Amino acid sequence: MTDDISVILLWPGLLNPFAILIAAYMGYYANQRGKIFIAGFAAAALSLFLEGLIKLVGVPLPWNPEVGPLALFPFRFATGLIVSAIAMKIGASRRRAK
Repeated sequence: MTDDISVILLWPGLLNPFAILIAAYMGYYANQRGKIFIAGFAAAALSLFLEGLIKLVGVPLPWNPEVGPLALFPFRFATGLIVSAIAMKIGASRRRAK
């Protein structure tokens, strides 16, 4: 049980680089608060899809989650919400500055 929690809270779950990059990109261009939920969902779904595609091709990942995608999705969604909200604030302040 402890191993599963540590897997979810580290690279495969909350700190997944694919989810962070997708959420940052989508959040930067979001112009409404409701779009951060879309960015969070997209970050979680696309990061799981991308990770599955990379595994299917045969490229090894530095992390090997022992839990399934349904266990990882909520944590990546939470990461996507937080990162996209921060990126939206940065994008809005840069657009105002221009």
